Amino acid sequence: MPTGSPLRLGVNIDHVATIRNARGGRHPDPVRAALLAIEAGADGITAHLREDRRHISDDDIARLKADIVKPLNLEMAATDEMIAIATRTRPHAACLVPERRAERTTEGGLDVAGQRTELGPKIAALRGAGIRVSLFIAPDPKQIETAVDLGAPVIEIHTGAWCHALLDGDHAATDREWERIRAGATLAKSLGLEVHAGHGLDYASAETISTLPEIFELNIGHFLIGEAVFTGLAQTVKAMRAAMDRGRAKLVG
Repeated sequence: MPTGSPLRLGVNIDHVATIRNARGGRHPDPVRAALLAIEAGADGITAHLREDRRHISDDDIARLKADIVKPLNLEMAATDEMIAIATRTRPHAACLVPERRAERTTEGGLDVAGQRTELGPKIAALRGAGIRVSLFIAPDPKQIETAVDLGAPVIEIHTGAWCHALLDGDHAATDREWERIRAGATLAKSLGLEVHAGHGLDYASAETISTLPEIFELNIGHFLIGEAVFTGLAQTVKAMRAAMDRGRAKLVG
C-alpha cells in the first residue's frame, strides 16, 4: 500500500443476489461472491437488506455474518424492523440509508438534519449493541454537522451526483460536485468523523477520489459486479484495488 492514510475497499454484493432472484433458487450465491472478493483483496463486505428484500435476504445476512472473516457492513433503512435485525445479528457496521420502494437503487443521501429526532434513538440503539454506525449523506455541511451531533462516528459521502456528471461529460457539474465532496470530506475529518464514500464509482472515479487523504473507505458494488460478468469477480476486485492504490500514491492535501 502506498504511503498515506489507509484506504479500505468494501465490496457490495447486493447485485449477485439480484441475479439470483431473477431466476430463483440459490445460484449465484452472494456469500460465495463475498468470500471470493475477500480472497481477492476486499477489506470488508457490504450488503443492503432492503425492506422489500428485492436482492439480499435475511438468510444471506445470517450466512454472511457466520461465514466471512472480514467486517460485514449492513446497509439498512432506519426502521424499527431493521434496527431489531441489526441488533440481533450484530454486524461490524450498519450504514443508515434512505429507502423508497419505487427506487431502482438508493437515490440521494439520508436527510439526517430533517430526521434527527427519529434517528437519534436508533443510532443510540445500534451503538449500544456495539455496532459502528455510518450515515449515508450528501456532502452538505448541515448534514455533516448533524451527524456529529447525533453521535455517528462515520459518514459515507454519496458520490452519485459527481459520478453521473462525469459520465454525462458535464464539466461544470463535475467540478461543482467534486468541490462539494472535497470540502465535505475536509469538514467531516476536522469534526472527528471517519469519512467513507460510495455510489456510482468505477475504476477511474475511484482512482480520483482516492487522492483525497480524508477518505478512509470506498464501498463499491454495481460496477464491480457488472464488470465481473466479463472478467471475473476476483479480477475486478484486484483491478479496483490497483486503481485505489494509484490514486493514493497521488495524495493531495
